Amino acid sequence: MSTFNSYPTIVGLAASLALGLLIGLERGWRERELSDGGRVAGLRTFALTGLLGGLLASLFDDFGPWPLLGGLVGVSMLLAVSYRAASKSSGNLSITSAVAMLLTLVLGAIAARGAIALALAAAVIVAVLLDLKPTLHRWLHLIEHRELTAALQLLVLSVVILPNLPDQGFGPYQALNPYRLWWAVVLIAGLSLAGHVAMRITGAQRGVFWTGVLGGLASSTAATLTLARHARKQPALAVAAAAGILAACAVMFVRMAVLAVSIQPALALAVGVPLVVTGLVMFGLAIWQWRRRGAAVASEADMEPVAPFDLGTALGFGAFLAVMAVLIPAAQQWLGTPGVYALAALSGVADVDATVISVSRLHGSSGLSATTTVLALALTALTNMVTKAAIAWSTGGAVLGWLVVRGYAITMVVGGVVVAWSVWA
Repeated sequence: MSTFNSYPTIVGLAASLALGLLIGLERGWRERELSDGGRVAGLRTFALTGLLGGLLASLFDDFGPWPLLGGLVGVSMLLAVSYRAASKSSGNLSITSAVAMLLTLVLGAIAARGAIALALAAAVIVAVLLDLKPTLHRWLHLIEHRELTAALQLLVLSVVILPNLPDQGFGPYQALNPYRLWWAVVLIAGLSLAGHVAMRITGAQRGVFWTGVLGGLASSTAATLTLARHARKQPALAVAAAAGILAACAVMFVRMAVLAVSIQPALALAVGVPLVVTGLVMFGLAIWQWRRRGAAVASEADMEPVAPFDLGTALGFGAFLAVMAVLIPAAQQWLGTPGVYALAALSGVADVDATVISVSRLHGSSGLSATTTVLALALTALTNMVTKAAIAWSTGGAVLGWLVVRGYAITMVVGGVVVAWSVWA
């Protein structure tokens, strides 16, 4: 029993008492209107329970886990008897306080065994969760069943399926990577759900714009597909969706610049500057388009809810990427060395990141000229914009398609001037 005289034990028991007081403070305040003896447990009971857990855990070295196990069983029996009596008298069937008390006992034991920081952090989280009862219940009332279903489906796609897929190539040219293809499916699903949540929180118009901005950080093509689908189901969102699509493409240009310069800093002037300038011009067009939305949209009350998740669209996009993954190396094999441009243009149909990384590395390792690098990346961006314009027009309708094509055309002219300056400067 000499362990009770040691400084670490004293500190651990103090932490056990402190965490019990913390959780008990919240429980006592929540039930402060009840008369003394009218509640199962309050400030003092929780403090004593935390200290009890610490004392029982301190006996572990001399008696093993049996004292703590006995304490858990004893407290559980007391809580069961108290709950039965309290539920009969008040009609309240909540077992939150009982579960919180058992947690207090366990956390007190953890603190006494030396994991003081962990135990106190867990106690703070417990107290916060208990205090957030009204907020959490209000959120539950706000969540629709289809949103819950969509979130669970996304978790199945990303947490259950994705980690178990092999991250290696299969099929022709070893180009079919199940992990990377399924990641694209998860990305489409996640963007759809994120856009829906953004519109629920900020309003339909702001949510559409921020879906484009944030979606561009991951995939401007995926963001375009998601926003076009929203515009198809709600034509009133066409102007705002066009602004979001332009913003997504603007972010894509900045992302390309960051990737290229990170891999090959020597490309900062030849590649980084043209890409950033083009992105800034397009972002300016997106903001201008966004400010014009007021004359072309309906009120929030007139807008029908948009489905938060479309599994078919996500799977279709994944299949499209799988086809392109095979066609790109095939084009490279048939065209040979001159196929750099063809490969860049072809890969831009599906994605720009792969080409940016590959061409930037070739510039550093294989002596690919700066002019060839700039033109290859320009072709990639051009074909990617043409693809996204086609997606916007075919999926979102003619109104959205025209707005996107007009913005892209202006940016292409500016980008062409900047690229020409970069090549011949």
